[in-house]
Amino acid sequence: MKIYSVTDPEFKPYGKILEGYDTAELCAAMEAIPLPAEGTAYEPGIDSLEACKVFADFRDRAYGGMPIQLGMCWGHNTKLNCLEYHRDSEVNIGWKDFVLLLAKQDEITDGVLDTAAVKAFRVPAGVPVEVYATTLHYAPCQSCPDCGFRVAVVLPKGTNTAKPDYTPACDEDGWMTARNKWLLAHPESGEAKNGAHIGLSGINIDIKEDL
Repeated sequence: MKIYSVTDPEFKPYGKILEGYDTAELCAAMEAIPLPAEGTAYEPGIDSLEACKVFADFRDRAYGGMPIQLGMCWGHNTKLNCLEYHRDSEVNIGWKDFVLLLAKQDEITDGVLDTAAVKAFRVPAGVPVEVYATTLHYAPCQSCPDCGFRVAVVLPKGTNTAKPDYTPACDEDGWMTARNKWLLAHPESGEAKNGAHIGLSGINIDIKEDL
């Protein structure tokens, strides 16, 4: 699979690089958190990351003063498995280079997206990237076979916490798996086996051989 850079024009429909943010302290704080032995971990908000000076910058500049959370997704991953979206942009910052597997909401047809539409983008270490609300994304991938990844995740406060209690009134309502999180799962994924909406067709992309 071809891996583009977020500096390539192909990234423009999916997001943009954010400028004027000093992420050195944040990257050091991420590095202090041990990688899991296998698989991935995610926490919506982590105190040591939210204590970094750049937290206020993201809140006031990237999100226009709205309440935010600064957490992390970290571990070992080279596969697609699922795609998700929120009703707002997400900002990602990597401790090292990492790879995002992305598609667009308007490529979903009748609740299903063909994974042939997915593109891969390499993000340089320490560079904040905004992933638009209309962009489908999920767990980052590492950028080398054995290095793992640590990626800070900035989102509006409360995102990815407990799913609200509601009565579904349309098909999309059945895709929600957490607060402000709609998920399309590949049939091979653990999420699908746990009851998530099967919304990805085609191969479950694995970039291991492309690194």
